Amino acid sequence: MEIPPSGDALPTPLFETLRRDFRDDPPKGDFPLQKKSPKLCGSNYPLSIAFIVVNEFCERFSYYGMRAVLTLYFLSFFHWDENLSTAVYHAFSALCYFTPVIGAIMADSWLGKYKTIIYLSIVYVVGHLIKSVGAIPSLGNQAVHVVLSMVGLFLIALGTGGIKPCVSAFGGDQFEEEHTSERSKFFSIFYLSINAGSLISTFVTPVLRGDVKCFGEDCYALAFGVPAALMVLALVVFIAGSGLYRKTPPQGNVLLEVCKCIAFAIKNRLKNRSREIPKRDHWLDWASEKYSKQLIGEVKMVTRVLFLFIPLPMFWALFDQQGSRWTLQATKMNADFGIYVLQPDQMQFLNPLLILVFIPIFDLGLYPLINMCKLNFTPIRKMATGMILAGLAFGLAAVIEVKINETDMPRLVPKESLIRVLNLAKNPVQVTIQDKDLFQQPVESFQNPAEYSKLILNGEQQSLHFALQHQGLTLAFNYTVKEKSVYSLIVFEAEGSLSSHLITDLEAKPENGLAAVRFINGLSQDVNLTINSKKFIAVQKNYSASEYSLLERDIYNNGKCITDTGEFPLELGLLDFGASYTIVITNISGGAVETWKSEDIKANNVHMAWQLPQYLLISAGEVMFSITGLAFSYSQSPASMKSVLQAGWLLTVAVGNTFVLIVAEAAPMAQWAEFVLFTVLLFAVCIIFSIMGYFYVSVDPEDLEEKEEKRETSSRGNMIGLVTQKTKL
Repeated sequence: MEIPPSGDALPTPLFETLRRDFRDDPPKGDFPLQKKSPKLCGSNYPLSIAFIVVNEFCERFSYYGMRAVLTLYFLSFFHWDENLSTAVYHAFSALCYFTPVIGAIMADSWLGKYKTIIYLSIVYVVGHLIKSVGAIPSLGNQAVHVVLSMVGLFLIALGTGGIKPCVSAFGGDQFEEEHTSERSKFFSIFYLSINAGSLISTFVTPVLRGDVKCFGEDCYALAFGVPAALMVLALVVFIAGSGLYRKTPPQGNVLLEVCKCIAFAIKNRLKNRSREIPKRDHWLDWASEKYSKQLIGEVKMVTRVLFLFIPLPMFWALFDQQGSRWTLQATKMNADFGIYVLQPDQMQFLNPLLILVFIPIFDLGLYPLINMCKLNFTPIRKMATGMILAGLAFGLAAVIEVKINETDMPRLVPKESLIRVLNLAKNPVQVTIQDKDLFQQPVESFQNPAEYSKLILNGEQQSLHFALQHQGLTLAFNYTVKEKSVYSLIVFEAEGSLSSHLITDLEAKPENGLAAVRFINGLSQDVNLTINSKKFIAVQKNYSASEYSLLERDIYNNGKCITDTGEFPLELGLLDFGASYTIVITNISGGAVETWKSEDIKANNVHMAWQLPQYLLISAGEVMFSITGLAFSYSQSPASMKSVLQAGWLLTVAVGNTFVLIVAEAAPMAQWAEFVLFTVLLFAVCIIFSIMGYFYVSVDPEDLEEKEEKRETSSRGNMIGLVTQKTKL
């Protein structure tokens, strides 16, 4: 979750900052002639703000709900690998924070806030609809799905980013200038609606994805369709209040003026590089030929703060991985909380929930306590502490990742394979592989292998000679084994003699916490299996093996076994998160099917609750970093330049997400190592930021403006005196 304006919860100091902005720097220009907006229940609150608050709730539900399931959509629906899924997720997130600049320019220089919100909301809705249609499996091939999804995501990024800087400001415009306290309370309600939308959607949409099935699989079409419907509702509600809004005309965009001023200063300086030309006090003074001293002075104040923003993207690089790397980590954990089984993408709801809890704790408890202890906890130190907390969160994520990897299949290299023996005969069997020192002890009947044994090959594939000793008899078999593959040698008795099959096993854990199961039919007749009334599997007789089927984790997996002699109940027991099973049908007795189950790949044994400490740390870090940073930067800039700093702050989020996608694609590494890399980088950036902050001198923009005005007045007086004296001469 974000904290305003890069996020969704607003502390008391920031309320005051926004209140002062509206009080001291009212919108320039005249409002269109119109009657005053009706009030809510006789109060000073305009009725129009009810439409704006509902619109914001629906829009935030739409955005966060769609984004919550996005990474798993790439992974499961497109079957992309984790690195590509992460890269595209962060490319989308980065675009969502680049486009607010476009929306601000459109609103301030061309269309005005109202029309900008309307037009870009339509683009937003179209993007959602295209994205939902692209998630229907029966509609075209994967190329069609990818194209529709990417077009939809681009339009969503343009819509959500474009309206981001407009809606809250448009809400503030609805109040008359004498109602500043009501305006301040409106922002509180406004950001509460954002938090509510974020919290509810990040919990609900993963349920729609995972617990509802459509087209025989996870229902991504529904998970994207519900946010699309909420965005349609947001647009309808906003338009419904059209006759009540106060609409200010566009009055020019200060961000463009700042960019033009900086560009002219650089260009003018490069043109005047001669040593004969006198130097100027500041490089921005080279813009004085075209721009006023007031504007240049304000740009100087802004650039001082923007310079401090340079290290900040690294924090956002870590923070926004909650929806990508941390969600992928959750898919490899045990999600059973007893009374409820969480979806892996549901863990993201902890962030908005913890933000709502931490803000009053920090504002009313922690910060006053620190002040009572006479500790100089400056804004720079708060932000640095937030960075440290985020780094510690990723350190914990790395430790958890190492524990998770303990149940993974070993990584295979060229000329290497894995093998195990499943002895389904009635007596022990001694297995020997030519030139391989494996299986020193006989394999007991129906012995569950503890682990796989490693086979070293002499090439990409090799024909191996297997010898089976059973009750004094030796039987020989030849099988071709390929590198980087996993095998089970099935030994069984058929028609009074020993025989074997070499079958291929899974090389990695099932994705998304699913369980994989296959069946070996030890009966003398073919069987048809039905699992949970959903999966239908046909297995031929005489120890033939089925393909693996993916099932939801369930304690009571039941099915039916249909043979030529009748239909019998089939009990499978627990099929746990991330495990792979081989189930052997051994006999039918007493009207029931007798089975033997072997665990091929161990289940996820690290509980998802272990992610809670890292969510606690990064959420506390967000409160200390984002709220403090925003309030500090606002306090260090003149009132007319707040929007420039807003744009700069949002761009730090965009740059941070861009950094993640570069790391994911350009430098793939073990996940725990990547977590450690980001931890080290953030700690290094924290040190750099602390040094920059140590030398930064806080200023009061109002004092600087007064000094600038006095200096200009003094300069004018001196110039008048000089002119008068020249005239007398």
